[in-house]
Amino acid sequence: MAHTVIDATDVALLGRLLHLDKPTLTSEAARSILALDFGQADRERMHQLALKAQEGSLTAEEKVEINHYERIGHLLSMMKSKARKSLK
Repeated sequence: MAHTVIDATDVALLGRLLHLDKPTLTSEAARSILALDFGQADRERMHQLALKAQEGSLTAEEKVEINHYERIGHLLSMMKSKARKSLK
């Protein structure tokens, strides 16, 4: 039996789940998604973590934390891309 290899990374799975290639959002939903952004405290924390990452001084907990920010950032980017496509 042949097995099909499917990309199961977070980004690939979310892309398929959100149907990024289809402009299926209403204008109102798309505009609401485009308005989403990290708050000031989160932006400051991401900056702190990025500086520590450049220095190579992240703790194990901070590595997990920065990974969470990165994954949510990717999700937000994907959602905003779909929103822009839906508004065209």
